[in-house]
Amino acid sequence: MKREFAVIGLGRFGGSVCRELSSEGMDVLAIDTIESKINEYRHIASHAVIADATDEKVLKELGIRNIDHVIVAIGEDIQASILTTLMLKELGIKKITVKAQNDYHEKVLNKIGADQVIHPERDMGRKIAHSIISNNILDHLELSDDHSIVEIKAGTKLVGKSLTELDIRARFGCNVVAIKSGEANEINVSPLATEVIEDEDVLVIIGADKDISRFEKQLVIDD
Repeated sequence: MKREFAVIGLGRFGGSVCRELSSEGMDVLAIDTIESKINEYRHIASHAVIADATDEKVLKELGIRNIDHVIVAIGEDIQASILTTLMLKELGIKKITVKAQNDYHEKVLNKIGADQVIHPERDMGRKIAHSIISNNILDHLELSDDHSIVEIKAGTKLVGKSLTELDIRARFGCNVVAIKSGEANEINVSPLATEVIEDEDVLVIIGADKDISRFEKQLVIDD
């Protein structure tokens, strides 16, 4: 059964979310106050409507209560973002994800009950910073403010050594939860301690950011 989503605000972030969800075959209701934006997404989303999401009556008329997950991606208008989130909570939406403009905005959103608050610019900045530090860092996903999962391409300091030899958990407090190997990226979940790292292998590591950083500096970044 296809899940139903609504994206409120079709700026760069909201528009990207709308496109991706639609490309995955999801039913997406796209909402914005600007007609040109609605015209742009009319043939992308399942439904695209010009509407003021801070108006509870309008939200009810759109049938927002029947939506599984609403993404509030309103741009610079923090007040509209907060009011819309409040309305959605009062209408009993199952899951609400909201884009925050700053830390103060995030605190307010958390207080009024947003299920997930994201900082796309900040998070992308951290991701890019990791990739700049080392070409071996392929991906970086935050689990919380202090913990992440990273995908690391094996460098010269790792290749040819077993997980026992590297002793990553004891030395750095991180855990290798999977290894991707070969051109097909075959995934070995929970690899054995005797597993030997081969050239082009990708290690999936979970841990505290400070521990992952130590691991990167000592074993990932080639001298």
